[in-house]
Amino acid sequence: MSNYTKPIKWGIIGCGDVTEYKSGPAYQQTEGFTISAVMRRNTEKAKDYALRHKIDKYYDNADLLINDSNVDAVYIATPPDTHKLYGLKVAMAGKPCCIEKPLAPTYKDSLAIYEAFKAAKTPLFVAYYRRCLPRFTKVKSLLDKNTIGDLRHVSWQLSKPPSSIDLSKADNWRTNPDVAPGGYFDDLASHGLDLFTWLLGNVKKVNGISLNQQGLYKAKDAFTACWLHENNVTGSGFWNFGSSQNVDKVSLWGSKGEIVFSIFNENPIVLNLEGKISEIEIKHPKHVQLHHVESMRNQLFDNVMAPSNGETATHTSWIMDHIVGDLQSF
Repeated sequence: MSNYTKPIKWGIIGCGDVTEYKSGPAYQQTEGFTISAVMRRNTEKAKDYALRHKIDKYYDNADLLINDSNVDAVYIATPPDTHKLYGLKVAMAGKPCCIEKPLAPTYKDSLAIYEAFKAAKTPLFVAYYRRCLPRFTKVKSLLDKNTIGDLRHVSWQLSKPPSSIDLSKADNWRTNPDVAPGGYFDDLASHGLDLFTWLLGNVKKVNGISLNQQGLYKAKDAFTACWLHENNVTGSGFWNFGSSQNVDKVSLWGSKGEIVFSIFNENPIVLNLEGKISEIEIKHPKHVQLHHVESMRNQLFDNVMAPSNGETATHTSWIMDHIVGDLQSF
């Protein structure tokens, strides 16, 4: 039996861009969930967000929100460097929590967050929402049906030219190594690597090379890696954030064919079976975290486990740390 009853009143720490459209409305539209409070360090911005989204309370202090008796659960939507700070406080308060991805900038910090919630016997979710999006559940369905036969290999290329912000050297948490040591890799590649473990199983060995090629900012910007899943499917990846082209291509090879899709683009899923090519077009929902938020509702109320949690996200952090270079493979 679930220990939680409707409605669950959520508080949001860090009501920035991601909560405006991707996630915030999903919490308000999910049956059994409401948002009762928001927090942002800038009081006026917190107040503005609360007024626009019809939320009763706003704070400029995270501790006040976490310990508010009218807040049952907390969504941490701040940059990664504060996830551990706030996450441990939520665990201590004994409240369910969802943390934006990546769980933390390092595997060590991710493990500390995961273990704190495990010790508190309190649910921890992580916003790797692609595990719940229809286009990727379709890919999983194709794999589960053995559509392309026995799986052999997965590869992913993600590359893009430097942005105007990169070239201007303006402040950007995504390229600040104190917040995201891997730069855009931490923010973007984490989504795909996490998705691969959901589609193909956990990784047992990984090696990577990472460096700063461009010198436009201090975080790393170029990465390549190879890995091995526990079911002996091999993997390889190439991520470069200063190349000449925008490329986002995943290929899954099997003994009977290939599936090609993108992690971020909404182009069709391409199925190639012995030279016969077909396309499957599936668009994202208006608010892309909707199905992820619904999965948390299903776990809290109906004990149907959500696909993205502290344990799965910590494993993703373990993979990323090997590629960025903070852990030695074995």
